[in-house]
Amino acid sequence: MAAKQPPPLMKKHSQTDLVSRLKTRKILGVGGEDDDGEVHRSKISQVLGNEIKFAVREPLGLRVWQLVSAVMFSGVAIMALAFPDQLYDAVFDEESVSSKIPIRLYGGALLSISLIMWNALYTAEKVIIRWTLLTEACYFAVQFLVTTVSLVESSRIATGAVLLLVSRALFILISIYYYYQVGRRPKKV
Repeated sequence: MAAKQPPPLMKKHSQTDLVSRLKTRKILGVGGEDDDGEVHRSKISQVLGNEIKFAVREPLGLRVWQLVSAVMFSGVAIMALAFPDQLYDAVFDEESVSSKIPIRLYGGALLSISLIMWNALYTAEKVIIRWTLLTEACYFAVQFLVTTVSLVESSRIATGAVLLLVSRALFILISIYYYYQVGRRPKKV
């Protein structure tokens, strides 16, 4: 008796069969729109995410403002560390200061903030940029309040201090503007 030969294997071509491919993609959850309106081409891109989705749409002038801030913070910090008398004289129009230590400590704090500003200039992460802008706005607000209280207590209006107050108010507005612009969700097209 001869052994019965099995029938030839029929290879299923599910990848070429359009209906089968669509069913497979539907089961995997690929190819359709997700909650954000994005269409994923593979399960891997769906799980890992699309890096374009996380890219920050930067408002016009943000990087210029970050550069100006970093330079400004660094410059004032170096001036406070190296020439505390001249910095105090430029702001309050008083020639002598009783102690240089507070001004130098201020310069050290500013230098630390300026390092954060320089690092934020090279990042593309939205959260880091926003925190840096918020830090900047808080610093300017505190400096505005301290300078205002100092001027009221001394009952003397110095030109340098008034210029400092006006510039700080402007810097607060610019920092808050960019803070909210970076935090905005992009419009869907």
